[in-house]
Amino acid sequence: MSGKADAGEKLVASNRKAFHEYEILERLEAGISLLGTEVKSAREGRVNLKESFGTVRNEEAFLLNCHISPYSHGNRENHDPLRPRKLLLHRKEIRRLIGKTQEKGLTLVPLRMYLKRGKIKVELGIARGKKLHDKRETERRKEMDREARSAVKERHERSSR
Repeated sequence: MSGKADAGEKLVASNRKAFHEYEILERLEAGISLLGTEVKSAREGRVNLKESFGTVRNEEAFLLNCHISPYSHGNRENHDPLRPRKLLLHRKEIRRLIGKTQEKGLTLVPLRMYLKRGKIKVELGIARGKKLHDKRETERRKEMDREARSAVKERHERSSR
């Protein structure tokens, strides 16, 4: 998938911290089983993916620690904000995830949650945790790219005058 959302997708939440903390090796799209008030709350953008992670138990995939705030117009039947939510994947994909997550140091991290054709989807990343020096190297590379872009932009502006 590209870095930008495709046409017809509305971003609900993104996990920017995941890109800082982990090296994303592979991405996949999954549906998510939500209650009615969770869907309404997610459509309002009241989702936090920061501390959440995916896991596979009994050949079923789950999203844990994903905080979906209670629906603002809900009643006492509102949902539990941190309840485990089932991820909807094909059996073949789940088996592959079991193999990948059992590898040393690999984990399942939600990268973003979005609306696609009226359904809420989660983009998951199979990720490996970065060491401190890797994080510093990534920051250094980003800073160099930023400086190079601004220098090119500045030079382009001077030449167009």
